[in-house]
Amino acid sequence: MNDVSEFWAAALRRVWGLDARLSRLEGEYDLNFLVQATNGQDYVLKVMRAGCDPQLVDLQIKALEHIAVEAPGLPFPKVIPGLDGGFLPQIDDDAGRPRLAWLLERLPGRCYAKTAPKSEDLILKLGRVLGATDRALERFSHPGLERPDFKWDLTQAGWIADKLDAVADPDRAALLREICAQFDAVSGMLAELPRQAIHNDVNDYNILVEGELSERRQVSGLIDLGDMCAAPRVCELAIAGAYVVLDHPRPERALAALVRGYHAANRLRPQEVDLLWPLLRMRLAVSVVNSTLMAAENPDDPYVTISQAPAWRFLEDGSVNGEMMPARLRAACGLPVTDGAERIHAYLSEHRGQFAQLLGQDLSDVPMGSLSVENSTWPQNPFHMPLDEAARVGAEFGTGPWLGYYNEPRLIYAEPTFRKGPWKASDRRTVHLAVDVFAPAGTPLLAPLSGRVEAVENRANHLDYGGVVILHHETPEGDAFYTLYGHLDPEVCDRLKPGDPVAQGAAFARLGDAGQNGGWAPHVHFQLALTTAGMQADWPGVAAPDELDLWHAVCPNPAALLNLPDEKVFYRPTDKAEILNKRRAHFGGNLSLTYDDPVMLVRGWKHHLFDEWGRPYLDAYNNVPHVGHAHPRIQAVAADQLKRMNSNTRYLHLAQVEFADKLLSKLPDHLQVCFFVNSGTEANELALRLARAHSGAKGMVTPDHGYHGNTNAAVAISAYKFNKPGGVGQADWVELVEVADDYRGRFKRDDPDRARKYADLVDDAIAALQRKGHGVAGFIAETFPSVGGQIIPPKGYLPAVYEKIRAAGGVCIADEVQTGLGRLGEYYFGFEHQGASPDIVVLGKPIGNGHPLGVLVTTREIADSFDNGIEFFSTFGGSTLSCRIGKEVLDIVDDEGLQENARVMGARLMDGLRAIEAEFACVGDVRGMGLFLGVELINPDGSEGTEICRYVKNRMRDHRILIGSEGPKDNILKIRPPLTIEAEDVDMILWTLRSVLAEVGDYAPAPVCDHTHHHDGCGCC
Repeated sequence: MNDVSEFWAAALRRVWGLDARLSRLEGEYDLNFLVQATNGQDYVLKVMRAGCDPQLVDLQIKALEHIAVEAPGLPFPKVIPGLDGGFLPQIDDDAGRPRLAWLLERLPGRCYAKTAPKSEDLILKLGRVLGATDRALERFSHPGLERPDFKWDLTQAGWIADKLDAVADPDRAALLREICAQFDAVSGMLAELPRQAIHNDVNDYNILVEGELSERRQVSGLIDLGDMCAAPRVCELAIAGAYVVLDHPRPERALAALVRGYHAANRLRPQEVDLLWPLLRMRLAVSVVNSTLMAAENPDDPYVTISQAPAWRFLEDGSVNGEMMPARLRAACGLPVTDGAERIHAYLSEHRGQFAQLLGQDLSDVPMGSLSVENSTWPQNPFHMPLDEAARVGAEFGTGPWLGYYNEPRLIYAEPTFRKGPWKASDRRTVHLAVDVFAPAGTPLLAPLSGRVEAVENRANHLDYGGVVILHHETPEGDAFYTLYGHLDPEVCDRLKPGDPVAQGAAFARLGDAGQNGGWAPHVHFQLALTTAGMQADWPGVAAPDELDLWHAVCPNPAALLNLPDEKVFYRPTDKAEILNKRRAHFGGNLSLTYDDPVMLVRGWKHHLFDEWGRPYLDAYNNVPHVGHAHPRIQAVAADQLKRMNSNTRYLHLAQVEFADKLLSKLPDHLQVCFFVNSGTEANELALRLARAHSGAKGMVTPDHGYHGNTNAAVAISAYKFNKPGGVGQADWVELVEVADDYRGRFKRDDPDRARKYADLVDDAIAALQRKGHGVAGFIAETFPSVGGQIIPPKGYLPAVYEKIRAAGGVCIADEVQTGLGRLGEYYFGFEHQGASPDIVVLGKPIGNGHPLGVLVTTREIADSFDNGIEFFSTFGGSTLSCRIGKEVLDIVDDEGLQENARVMGARLMDGLRAIEAEFACVGDVRGMGLFLGVELINPDGSEGTEICRYVKNRMRDHRILIGSEGPKDNILKIRPPLTIEAEDVDMILWTLRSVLAEVGDYAPAPVCDHTHHHDGCGCC
């Protein structure tokens, strides 16, 4: 403790009666100390600068007292009275200068600036706290609230207009002038709003947040009321919003979440919401101008200019649609998106049934046809819709007339223009905002009601609108709304021009054919909009699922204009919550679900999956679709065989021997006999029978934490199952050996003899089985233990084990369910890497690419030992359908070079993961081969990072990447995608994993505080 701290520690004992250790905190103007008292409580002692205006401090103390009475649940610190009951004693410092001092409760949590992720849920909670705070401060008054010439009072922000010459960059100066002009345009409305006490400085260092890893984040404190003033409450919200949007990956949605939360606690008026965007930008403009002026005064302080960077990044970001912000924020609050929205809805509802029929006929009995993610397989490839396929969309429903749904999530919007990010699994617009009316090309369209042409053009790009017309309409009260008609014959561009009147019932356009309408099957895309603000250049016909609150408000259901009930054309996807409840009601509790927020997946393609709303996910976990989800060749083979017949191995069929020939061509010559079964579990069960029949013994040796299936015998050799709480326990005839894990096991990678040492552990297991009279029937292991943690045993381990097992009379079984068929890249099977020669190889899951199929391959000698006169039969394993699918999977691996792809993509992924390992202390080990990879996560003390792993897995899911977790302590990320994965997807995994690991507690890099004018210590950072 330095002399200054010792002086104020003595003052603390004298004035507040507290014995404590004091630690100096940063502060721009004042002395601030973290107080760790012997009573177990922490405080913050604030010693104001000499000459500080007492009214400024009294204002803060009185405001905190007021909030504590009005809203005691709000997270503000309590002011601690001295022994004499006073809150603001004057104390002479060590230089004899009188200083005001006050003591505050220290609140838990870390600064919002250093919190990650800054989720919409957390921002919503912040909005609620902020709204409740302003409600509590409505009735607070104090003379110190009126602060003339206060540069941080947003109502006085116009002072920067005379200082813009300080900004040397002409483009930036022009941008600031534009922002000032927009502020001037709303300053009159701002001046008319009621004024009240506001915090006025809810920046990212004045917000405290509690919650680590998977815990829900909570706002635990709002601190530093030193900038309090009287102003309209919308200024409070705009200031907080200015910090919330900075460097947020989805700034519009972050701001909407803040405003939604505020409105829930303190209802806003639409006119206040409309002011938020220009006020937010003006606050940032004040910040950058102020820091520019400070930089001129302090040219040697690099922080002053560095702190501008986030504000400039946001202000110069052209992707944020400011024109649409009022509608977005109104929709977030559930307010009408335009001032006339409620009157428009009333007008449409009142006149339903009186509008002209769009096709000149009643559409009430016209059938609906669904193109949804759940009900349709259009397109085959959800990332590309060729023109010949687009021209046939909906062909199963005929040429029409038939109707397509509003609010329907579809995958037909396949091209990159519908994507909102760099990856295939980025946010994507899928939800249809119109009603489609399918009818033959050339069908005339009649205007449902009179209007005038707002726009007409031919948008001839691939899968665009083709000919499109937008009509402007008005209610009797003069409220404007719009209808759009897309996929028209482009001749309409010659017939109509903007401003032309169109009478109700007039035939103003015709449906185009696929060569005219953007490439689609003939139909009209009929859409209603209540505003076109921010939509002029690109009127979106589909929306992202997570932005429907906005788009349902801007582009509501147009059913009324078609004289139809809303329910007829409104699509409702399957309710995930309802499915979850039914699952819980109908299935056992030990049928687990991955992720805290489970996903419901309804479509797949190669290494991507899609949920019920069409959100794409990168599948980096599922090894079962070995050659990719929904492979066209698998579809074709299955469909072809189902058209013919389906039999079993009691009858001859070419498919059975062709499958066997193909599979045996990949295996060593001594493996000659195939048994086709319906799962890896059944194959392992059969392997036990074969081993016992051949050896005459019963006992089995297997590595700890292995998994081989879910039948009684398979569970008995699966320590992953039987050793869990509630498991059946270890059978007397099973002996476990330590997994050959040279990262966490007893023999590490720096031991050149570790393979032999791990293999020697088998000796005791063999002796134990012989001692108990069971003998040694065999050894079974996942060649590379997967559920044990994606372990790659040291080379030479398996051959040494096999030698010992065979010497004891046993059979060596290689479970290749996880590692076989080219997944490892350099090797088709894992035992090849080990240089081992198994007696039995077991295959499952991936060999059927999702079809239930497993295979056991063994030697002729072992097969003959099992041939004891009792028939072996598996109904579905050797069916003609299963055999054709199994062979097709093997052919696809060869024909499409998927083993080589596994090698190349695996190397790319491994290189990136090793770079991440070097960057983050919570990554203990990276291991694997090809597309069989594990990332072991650890705590700071080196122990298994189970909670870190859970957090990372769930956060990767939030970023639309599906990965698993394994290991005895469930602390190892398992990356095991279909073999079709591409370089872009590998890069997405690496980029996202790096981002998520940066969020993990103490390993997260702390953002730089960009608050340039006032940052007094709070003891939180």
